[in-house]
Amino acid sequence: MRFLIIIPAHNEENNLSFTLDSLQRQSFKDFKTVIVNDGSTDNTAEVIRKYTDLDVRFETVNLQKSLHQPGSKVVHAFNKGLETQDVDAFDVICKFDSDVIFPENYLEKIGATFKKHPDYGLVGGLLYIEKNGDWVYEGNSNKHHVRGPVKAYRKESFMQMNGIRETLGWDNIDAILLQNLGWKEVVIPELHVRLIKVKGADYTIKPAEYYGKYFYFLGLNRFLAYVASCKEAVKSKSISFFFKIIGSYENCRNRKLELKISENEREIINRQRWEMLKRKWLKM
Repeated sequence: MRFLIIIPAHNEENNLSFTLDSLQRQSFKDFKTVIVNDGSTDNTAEVIRKYTDLDVRFETVNLQKSLHQPGSKVVHAFNKGLETQDVDAFDVICKFDSDVIFPENYLEKIGATFKKHPDYGLVGGLLYIEKNGDWVYEGNSNKHHVRGPVKAYRKESFMQMNGIRETLGWDNIDAILLQNLGWKEVVIPELHVRLIKVKGADYTIKPAEYYGKYFYFLGLNRFLAYVASCKEAVKSKSISFFFKIIGSYENCRNRKLELKISENEREIINRQRWEMLKRKWLKM
């Protein structure tokens, strides 16, 4: 299987070389990597050039800086990179981040898994972060969800869902749409991907405004958005957090902000969330 890897990068001079080095060390060699330099103002371009000058499997696309919109900026850069490629020449399309380190067998294992399981549409490993000198599971999501930094799509599944959306919540929307199309999302737990994080940063804690926008752009109806808001408020042990989230959600509704999903896709997402709610909370 031939891999197309697209890596959006903005001001990643300190991290990008770790990602690209880990790709060069892959036991599986049949891949092409497109690094999308999204308006970097540091030495990211120079880092990229060290690879593109010496390895024909690496090339770059240079963009003016994308507008900073949570969730959409990175997908916009990804899509610009995708536009430069003949997708038909590849079997697997990967959206990788520019601050991860892959184990040497990552692509080999992903490819073998796709070959063995023709119903698998989205595959990836688990993210690990450095803590007190050790690499530990990040724990920012359940172990059955392929996280945004390490997405590998079977080309057919990617095309059937019409690619990934330039919106907040894209890395959950894709999994829901694929499931509805009959594809499976699978995490390979033995594939440990190291995520380079700024020390002291905690991406598991999100502000209320973020959650409100997330639930809106995910397409949740009011009932499901309020239930999801309640869940986050319980986790935060704060009643005010609930009201701030729904305030953010209602603000988006009142402004009628554009959704990047169709009405049919929105119905699919709400149906899936309702089924999940019944299984987990209502035990139905």
